[in-house]
Amino acid sequence: MPAHPLFRLRQPAIALSAFAGAVMALAAPPSQPPQLSPATPASLVGTCEELGAKLGTLPQTTITGATTVAAGALTVAGQPIGEHCRVLGRSYAHVSPVDGKTYAISWEMRLPKAWNGRFFHQGNGGIDGSVSTANTTFGGGALTSTLLQGFAVLSSDAGHSNAQGGPAFGLDPQARLDYGYQAVGKLTPIGKEIIATAYTKGPDRSYFGGCSNGGRHTLIAAARYAQDYDGFLAGAPGYNLPLAALANIFGAQRYASVATGNPSTPAGLETGFTLAERKMVAAKVLERCDALDGAADGLVQDIRACKQRFNFMRDVPTCSGARNGSCLTHAQKVAIAPIFHGATTSNGERFYAEFPFDGGIGGGGIAFWEFTAPLALDSGAVGAIFKVPPSALALSNGPAFSLGLDIDQALAELYATDGTYTEAAMSSMTPPNVKNLSAVRGRGGKVLVYHGMSDPIFSVRDTEAWYDGIDRHSGGPAAGFARLYRVPGMGHCSGGPATDQADFLTPLVDWVEHGQAPGSIVATARGAGNPGGANADVPPTWAPNRTRPLCPYPTVARYSGQGDVEQASSWACDDGRPH
Repeated sequence: MPAHPLFRLRQPAIALSAFAGAVMALAAPPSQPPQLSPATPASLVGTCEELGAKLGTLPQTTITGATTVAAGALTVAGQPIGEHCRVLGRSYAHVSPVDGKTYAISWEMRLPKAWNGRFFHQGNGGIDGSVSTANTTFGGGALTSTLLQGFAVLSSDAGHSNAQGGPAFGLDPQARLDYGYQAVGKLTPIGKEIIATAYTKGPDRSYFGGCSNGGRHTLIAAARYAQDYDGFLAGAPGYNLPLAALANIFGAQRYASVATGNPSTPAGLETGFTLAERKMVAAKVLERCDALDGAADGLVQDIRACKQRFNFMRDVPTCSGARNGSCLTHAQKVAIAPIFHGATTSNGERFYAEFPFDGGIGGGGIAFWEFTAPLALDSGAVGAIFKVPPSALALSNGPAFSLGLDIDQALAELYATDGTYTEAAMSSMTPPNVKNLSAVRGRGGKVLVYHGMSDPIFSVRDTEAWYDGIDRHSGGPAAGFARLYRVPGMGHCSGGPATDQADFLTPLVDWVEHGQAPGSIVATARGAGNPGGANADVPPTWAPNRTRPLCPYPTVARYSGQGDVEQASSWACDDGRPH
């Protein structure tokens, strides 16, 4: 066997010694990331109006307002938020060469009078397009928020206004890029400069977070702007958003093939898989998989074991007569099974992840994502924002676009470029080197992700694949800097028959600033009387304040065999193998 080229080099002895040392270094365990210091509080200097006057030199930015918000004007779960300054602005305005409209990144920043020393950049959902209140909350019925905890919080519309035609902003190539990732890069230094002016010091620690598209923004920030942020909190991260949106259209076409109503309307499309039928399938999943975690409690903790136990074609009754909600026809099974198996091209090549069978499939929020979104949201996103070239039909008739779409051609167009759109959606809308977060790890940053097992639009399986990837490609075990928490029964970001109320932010801050790696996180069901708001999907057979441990992936919660089944203290996280 010929020698490796490196060993054919004739080097002086000292060089060979250095080479040997380098080999030993490569073989050594990865170095431990640094421990970041905690943030220290500060107070707002001067008045909000005075601050607004000082910000006139921000690059390519116009300040459009700076006002004081009184204590208690905003509340979270009945808790008053303290006095703070609200600054409004527009940055990086440009006139589109395509549609002639003026686009800009509109934003607001809320700066507490009593500041905790931390910056939080809020990623918003959907296609953005509006400036949501800079007051980030996480999980269902949140009992706290970033602003309530004293963060300085920045929120933006990501570079376009829905008042200009919703997804029609995708006709402008720069607006596409701002939505994809550039708005974050442009606003990050602006936000930090505002903080430094307001408090006479910059943020000690900086965080980025959001759910859904906000989760996508978060993982992109981790990949592209690792040096600017210390902690990343992503809920239901649609980091493969263009593929997920196309997969949802794939699903709509399958439902349309067995719909008994007009499939171009959400109600008609839903006749392909009705609420009664979804609840029946959920019940069959629970029959086979509920007790795999040691207790029949209406939750499937171990979806990996459930995949081996539950068979959709076998375990769901096949109708022998008329559909009545207690069965599915053979045609329905043939149409629906591929949606759960993962969307494919015409030749059977899968382009998006499978969706697990979980007890939350009958949840109240499922219908919107399955039957409304592909006709009213994914049509505009795929057709006008992601595809090259964009489609006029997607803007004029979303249902016709989605139900008639050639999936194979559209998939190719998600990766396409031309003279106008020089960066493809699968580049601008997704994290580069998504499986390599070594830059986050290397600087001591931390990533915390949570995802509902019954999320119908962004698959938890896709997020598992992301986590498995960073475990292999980030210079050290993923558990040393990233944790994924799957929420049984939960739909998209919240809701479903689930314990969906949890504080994910405090564990992340404790990990970033104090080195306290999170284990299980206790989550609560939102039954009647919950201060964050009741969840209509909580079954009446559950204790209204049921708690469960959310376990770091790949571990799962398992009942200990003793103690109150409604309490998290009776459950423990293990490796997921049945005992």
